[in-house]
Formats: sequence, C-alpha cells, structure tokens
Amino acid sequence: MLQLKRSILVFAGLSIICGLIYPLAITAVSQTVFPRQSNASIIKQNDIVIGSKLLGQSFNRPEYFHGRPSAIDPPYDASNSSASNLAPSSAKLLKQVQGRIELVRRENGLPSNMPIPADLVLSSASGLDPHISVEAARIQASRIARERKIPQSVIEKIIHQNTEGPLLGIWGMERVNVLQLNIDLESIAVQR
Repeated sequence: MLQLKRSILVFAGLSIICGLIYPLAITAVSQTVFPRQSNASIIKQNDIVIGSKLLGQSFNRPEYFHGRPSAIDPPYDASNSSASNLAPSSAKLLKQVQGRIELVRRENGLPSNMPIPADLVLSSASGLDPHISVEAARIQASRIARERKIPQSVIEKIIHQNTEGPLLGIWGMERVNVLQLNIDLESIAVQR
C-alpha cells in the first residue's frame, strides 16, 4: 500500500512539474525573450494576417518568387508536415526532380546546360520551408522583372535587402524568405 501511495504522489508531482510548471515557465521565458517568434512570427498587413515568416506558402504565378516544392498535398499544409520519404536512388524521385528542373528552366527561360539550385527542385524535410537560397531567388529575377515590367535591378535590390546570413554566422547558407520577398514585390506595385 505504501508503494502505491508513493507511486501516486510521484505521478501527481511529476504531472504538475512537467505538465504545468515547466510549460508555463518556458512560455513566460519565450514571451519575454522572443515575443514575436513565440507567437509564430505572424506577418500582418493592414491588421490582416497574411502568413508566418516560419512557414512557406505556395506561389505559382509568374510575377512572384516561387519557393521550394512541397512534398505534401495540398502544398504547405502546416497540419500535415512531411517529407517525400523517397530514397536518393528512387526512380520516382528522379522523375519528379527531372520534371521540376524542366519546369524551372521553362518558366525562367534558362538554357538547358545551366545548373538549377537544388532547393528549387527538392522539397525540404518538413515540406514547409519558407526560405530559398539567394541563388534560387536570383534565377527567378529576370522572369519576375519581365512579368512585372520593372527593371531587373529592382528585383535584385529586393533580394539583397531580404538576404539573411547563415544561422549564427556559421551554419547553413545565405537565404531569403519567399513570403517576405513577395510582400516587398507587392509594395513596389502599390508604389507605382
């Protein structure tokens, strides 16, 4: 009987510590130290939520930057995060990538011998990645400039202004947030 009583007390104590005290403490710290990030890094325009800086969105129209392909259906569904789970040796993956390479080349008017950045043809592990490499953004610049009838230098400037460095200066590569790029494109359209 004593062991049962101790077991119940340990269970209740750990439930309070792990289920109440710890989550409340972490929430308080995150709200204090990282308030924007702990609230999903929501992006608003005119008090209307248009997305999160942490989650990719599907952009298919030619006048917008396109993000990474999403492995989930429907694309970028945050409730269904998933990778493709196809092995590098998979014939299905090879066919998908070849099709995406052809699409990127066709959409952007690129020569058949030009290398395409991997992040434009391979989905991320989560299927929700909001970033692409600076190189992937630059490949799309001429198409966007042509579609929007603005100088390519304006598009290049937007890419430069939105370039984020590697994490802590050492991990990863320079990247840009696709949603933020497209918001900036729209702000130029409004100014014109």
